[in-house]
Amino acid sequence: MATSLVKDFLVTHLMPEKCYERIFVNFQFSVPCLKFILNRIAGFWIILDTFLAQLPQLLKILWSRSAEGLSLTSALLQLYAFSCPVVYAVTNNFPLFAWSERLLSLVQTAVIVFLILHYRGETLKGVLFFLAYGGVMILLGSYAAAAVVTGMQGSSLAALIASKGLQAGNNYKNGHTGQISTLSVFLSWAGSLGVVFVSLQDTGSSSATLSHTVSAGLSCVLLAQVLYYRSSTKEKSD
Repeated sequence: MATSLVKDFLVTHLMPEKCYERIFVNFQFSVPCLKFILNRIAGFWIILDTFLAQLPQLLKILWSRSAEGLSLTSALLQLYAFSCPVVYAVTNNFPLFAWSERLLSLVQTAVIVFLILHYRGETLKGVLFFLAYGGVMILLGSYAAAAVVTGMQGSSLAALIASKGLQAGNNYKNGHTGQISTLSVFLSWAGSLGVVFVSLQDTGSSSATLSHTVSAGLSCVLLAQVLYYRSSTKEKSD
């Protein structure tokens, strides 16, 4: 019974039945099956990163009532990076289900930007920013020229890389990571590695793969900082 449940789970979510038979029944090593499984796992990590990475950070800020350690500039760049695919999808009339996860990340990041300003004592500025940002997004989605939208989409990865680099530099300067969520950083790290793996399978060596690799490298730095500065961050919060 247990074996049947395991088989059903693996065949449904991770591999075709022929790969299950080859690996777990005949005990044969199969490179194509291994690549298929790794691609599927990488896809899951990418989905988790897209849907959930921002949520633990948002909840941690609300729980601690503090955004200490979070770089506002980094958050703004991240918001821009998440906004680009949403604008691109809207202007190209993509169905909502194709980009709803991007919209979710965008909303969560916009709220994080507001909370950073709010807990710095700049609530009015946060409200005005929120309203202005919403207006700009509506205008871009309705009236932006195709060249502008394409340019934004092409620059989103660079903005994400810059965001991670600025936050890593801010952590180093402060000597702690403040209210940065370890779970958010871990999900972002796992998702970025998944993107690199999938990119290598799809395109091989390319400038896009190189950019994704740089992004994954910075995610590794951020994860290392969160773990290294854990005691310093705890002492700071105490």
